[in-house]
Amino acid sequence: MSERDQEERPTGAAVLRQSHATRAESAAARAAALSHYVEQRGSAEASEGSAAHAEAVWKSAHAARVAAQALAVISESAPDPAADSRCARNAAASAAQASRMGRLIDGDTEPSVAACEAALKASLAASAAAGAGRLGADGELNAEADEAEKGAVAAAGRAGWIRPGQQIPSVSTGVRSGEVMSMMHL
Repeated sequence: MSERDQEERPTGAAVLRQSHATRAESAAARAAALSHYVEQRGSAEASEGSAAHAEAVWKSAHAARVAAQALAVISESAPDPAADSRCARNAAASAAQASRMGRLIDGDTEPSVAACEAALKASLAASAAAGAGRLGADGELNAEADEAEKGAVAAAGRAGWIRPGQQIPSVSTGVRSGEVMSMMHL
């Protein structure tokens, strides 16, 4: 193998980064779409005086912001499978929180329950992939997390929370201090 071939071939950390970043991006997009959905559905209910719906709007927006922050941390740092997998885990956990707010807005309909359960499964799979001893480098756990994320996206689509080709509104990451960034890597 020539020196040039070695330079062109991505390193193991870069390959893992792509996997974790793709999963984090999907979870962040899911959280943003859910935030938009909850805001649209919840605003009408909140105007009728429902404090629970107003809280759901706030919580889903916060979850989308945390997921966006996790994705931003990946894009702003050097490849590190352990840190990258923790960011993907944080994005998945935030998307699961947003899913709970979608379920709160929709009630216990079969599609919303299934979508919420799929989001929790994706969060747990991302957590297992990032877990101690694995440090984001276990191929089998990463593959399981990837599949669980795809399942969460599909279930959110069936619930009507996201739509193929839908323009996902951008989510501000807000002010992020070095302290917040280090917390994202915990």
